[in-house]
Amino acid sequence: MVKKITKKKKKEEDKKEEVNEDVVLEVPHKQDEGKIRITGIHGDINEERVNEAIYGILALKEMGKITIPDEKDPEKYFEFYNPIDFYISTAGGSACEMFGLYDVMRGVREYCPIHTYGVGKVMSAGVLLLAAGTKGQRKIGKYCRVMLHGVISGQHGYLQDVENEFEEAKITQRMYVQALAEETDMTQKYLKKLIDKKTNVYLNAEEAVRLGIADEVV
Repeated sequence: MVKKITKKKKKEEDKKEEVNEDVVLEVPHKQDEGKIRITGIHGDINEERVNEAIYGILALKEMGKITIPDEKDPEKYFEFYNPIDFYISTAGGSACEMFGLYDVMRGVREYCPIHTYGVGKVMSAGVLLLAAGTKGQRKIGKYCRVMLHGVISGQHGYLQDVENEFEEAKITQRMYVQALAEETDMTQKYLKKLIDKKTNVYLNAEEAVRLGIADEVV
């Protein structure tokens, strides 16, 4: 199987100036083509599952690397990456763990495509992870249910502790709304109104695509 990829390459016109030149490369898939390149989250988003998902993403990124020498300059080379399939089925979980995994996905997808798949249920913290896939490669199952809600703060005890945790919950919710607005077709204003309207906002697969959480129903 051959895949065409266009890569920007710099060349010297003289010793002081550089210009960009489009270089079309014929890139054969590495010998790991056909091998399983799947990781994801199945169950609650907690420290253990997120650690496993992060390790899986980083390991698959490196295993899927394709290095091609530059024919014009043997000391230079081009790097490409086979995509990672990331499956998500979760009722939600820790916001802190969600953000940790989200940051890793954001960094990796700059080089290596991440194809996200929502199956069964994608709720709460899982919604951002589904939306964090490479644009155009975020799929959702026909019968998958999606649910959005605000950050839950269950703190109790001394008044000072409750007030402190409440403020932290508000900060976390602002971060969640901002990140979700960046990854979807929803504005921060729309998301705030949506979350404030109901405790839990349920969506079907088609509605999730319409709001830009996913790109395609499968």
